[in-house]
Amino acid sequence: MAYPMLDRFKLKMEPLARRPKDKHHIASDHVPLDAQPRNLSGAAREAIREAAARIRAARSAAKPVILATGAHTIKNGLGPLIIHLMQRQWLTHVATNGAGIIHDWEFAFQGKSGEDVARNTAQGLFGNWQETGFYINLALNCGAYAGQGYGEAVGALIQSEGLLIPTHDELLTAIRAAEQEPERAAAAADLLWAVKSFSLKPGRLAVPHPFKQYSVQAAAVRLGIPSTGHPMIGHDIIYNHPMNHCAALGRCAERDFLAYAHSISQLDGGVYLSVGSAVMSPMIFEKSLSMSQNLAIQRGEHIDKHCILVVDLAQSRWDWSTGEPPLDNPDYFLRYCKTFSRMGGSMRYVTADNRDFLLELARELA
Repeated sequence: MAYPMLDRFKLKMEPLARRPKDKHHIASDHVPLDAQPRNLSGAAREAIREAAARIRAARSAAKPVILATGAHTIKNGLGPLIIHLMQRQWLTHVATNGAGIIHDWEFAFQGKSGEDVARNTAQGLFGNWQETGFYINLALNCGAYAGQGYGEAVGALIQSEGLLIPTHDELLTAIRAAEQEPERAAAAADLLWAVKSFSLKPGRLAVPHPFKQYSVQAAAVRLGIPSTGHPMIGHDIIYNHPMNHCAALGRCAERDFLAYAHSISQLDGGVYLSVGSAVMSPMIFEKSLSMSQNLAIQRGEHIDKHCILVVDLAQSRWDWSTGEPPLDNPDYFLRYCKTFSRMGGSMRYVTADNRDFLLELARELA
């Protein structure tokens, strides 16, 4: 049975310039490197000092330091801090969810992000923004054809301030070569759908990004550091736009998941920082570590000497270094801590605002 589907081509998309009351303006609201942490406990400061020491040791041994964050880390103006840590080579991989990449792109494109969800949903406006949906989805459609990951495709759009649209004939040639390169042919067919559906002209499509200096994704492209995006279908506003093509998006996201898993496979002796991500980070970590252990065991090895630092706002009275609490303890249901406590190595939980944590970590690593 074929269920009826909503037709996104019937939606009225509005220009971003008409979006009222964006809450965050990156030029004025970003967190400068010399800002001071506002509310860190003694235990949090001790954990950050320990994390900084482990990061120094890991980088001295050429081991990875991976930062995975939720969207608020970007939305709260912490992009410049993350870029600073990337430039200093303290971070070897950054990962975020679909919303984190959207905020990063909107900041780079128009200097502001964070719409009024309640008001705009009531008016049928939430997420129905032409430029955000059109350009991010088009970047993913083009990126899938070019063999790029989710974060790289959007980062390249920001950094180069444009997209290259292949010709109709080039895409048809790639499609006809399906027997030799089936994956590329499928991506070419997806992109051809976008080209025809939106009457896209071949050649360079210029897309200025006047605030790209604040973009984590663009910085990753410049620095050659993996920056991976880990979306979930239907979770982000770009799914509202008819340019959205989940087959192409999935190709980019699959590539990023496997790139992330490769970094996790190198984590023995390294450091993993999970900052403000209650769902994405623990979920992709546990699958990636399981795959990595599978391969390590086949080599006669095991990944044991990794350090995990989890940072979030929820209070916890449990000592997570001892493992997970019993079922009758409320902390058992602090899901992300429970997940990471099962992942071997050493794990520590810090109750802190992501702003304060990253500021203090940057100070310790200075």
